Amino acid sequence: MSALEFARRVRSRQQAIGYWVVLDDPIATERLARLGYDYVAVDAQHGLLGYEGIRNAMLAIDAGATSAAMVRVEQNDPFAIGRVLDAGATGVIVPLVDNAEDAAAAVRATRYPPVGRRSYGPMRAQLRVGPTPSESDESVLLLAMIETPEGLENVAEICSTPGIDGVYVGPSDLRLAVGGATSTDPAVDDVFEAAVEKIAKAAESAGIAAGIHTPNGEVARRRLDQGYTFASVACDLVHLEQAARAHLSAAKGDQ
Repeated sequence: MSALEFARRVRSRQQAIGYWVVLDDPIATERLARLGYDYVAVDAQHGLLGYEGIRNAMLAIDAGATSAAMVRVEQNDPFAIGRVLDAGATGVIVPLVDNAEDAAAAVRATRYPPVGRRSYGPMRAQLRVGPTPSESDESVLLLAMIETPEGLENVAEICSTPGIDGVYVGPSDLRLAVGGATSTDPAVDDVFEAAVEKIAKAAESAGIAAGIHTPNGEVARRRLDQGYTFASVACDLVHLEQAARAHLSAAKGDQ
């Protein structure tokens, strides 16, 4: 699937399932990218990779030839966003978007003039995204994360910002934002679920995509059935630990 085809699929609110990568291991990432996920997202914010690791992860994803390469950038910054787009990302997930002004700034960073202020230097991206500015603008996805009290309060105006292709829920930060003592605090389950529902409805009303991070495939399916249009399953490091623990338990004969 080309970058443009994937972008059009997400923008049209067709369902997609992705995987989340935090480890700097392109060989493992390539194997994951061959499993059939619609996209693989590389985490440059909390992941354990630098720029070279992000670039190599995208090479690995593209080698798999079935998944689109997404990147969650470190921050809402033109340099951080432009750098991963130049390296070939089909889209960016921008964290900590609090209001329409933040959303508009992210739009400007992902689009070339006259729409935005992305600097032209697509390096690797010219091989697969675009390469002309208008083609690149149409092919690149921009997803704004809703994960703060301000972002939740202003979600409708964020979703209505021209150029925003979708919103993405960071559930750990969102749970803290609604009053959780920890990122998994069950005491705020009800208010958390209400916030998740509010975000999905705001995206639907604006006609844009709605995505969410999930801990496993079962939760991803539930969120898609709930109205989210794409969901990421997290993540390589967690699943490595879970698998190793399960095998150790089986080998020891634990009940």
